[in-house]
Amino acid sequence: MSDLVLRTTSGGIATLTLNRPEKLNAISTALANAMNAALDALEADEAVRAIVVTGAGERAFSAGADIAEFTKAVRQGPGAAVRAFRPGQSLCARIEAFPKPIIAAVNGICFGGGCEILEASHLGVASERALFSKAEIKLGMMPTFGGTQRLPRTAGRKRALEWLLTGDSFPPATALAMGLVNRVVAHDTLMPAALELAERITRHSPDAVAGILTAATRGLNLTIGEGLALETEQFAKLAPGAALIGGLEAWLAR
Repeated sequence: MSDLVLRTTSGGIATLTLNRPEKLNAISTALANAMNAALDALEADEAVRAIVVTGAGERAFSAGADIAEFTKAVRQGPGAAVRAFRPGQSLCARIEAFPKPIIAAVNGICFGGGCEILEASHLGVASERALFSKAEIKLGMMPTFGGTQRLPRTAGRKRALEWLLTGDSFPPATALAMGLVNRVVAHDTLMPAALELAERITRHSPDAVAGILTAATRGLNLTIGEGLALETEQFAKLAPGAALIGGLEAWLAR
């Protein structure tokens, strides 16, 4: 894995660090590809039960897409421009659909594509120093990693459109109220808080966790009837399993 993404693992929890601090961890094609490769490896690693994603340095989680790289593609026309944003769009889709919980630990600036990584993540914890913005409109464009779709689903249409259409920045308290993050913590407790949240999840059955992630994430885009069918399908995969039988028997024995 490229050093564009740093990886550490402890106690079944992997930490992936976006590692372009000199560029405020801007998401280049190479960084997006490195993140996708890292996620492929972590999905195959049965010892890893959850992932925390954060940014290198003290200033940024990620300032968004690599604008210098993207500008070159835009100058070549629509086809090249669309191809240029596909790695970031693919990364966010991969995060959203990942079968293990991904927690974004937002340590600073979280703009544009960086905010889209947060939107795609299953859970989020923000430092009190974090700052958020859907800034693409300031460049005369729109989000391209899925932000026009995920933010309204998370925050509601009107709240999402305010930030999508103004490009204004907003503080952690607003991100919390919108449902973008689960909690806001003191800066020096950010990683402990994210890891503690991961530990509260990893004590449970990984199959049950994966089933919940699949049903909840995919179900958002389905009718209630289709979502209930998906929930049933995911439960049926658990029903013969030792984890479910063991959990039920332990409960009855209390």
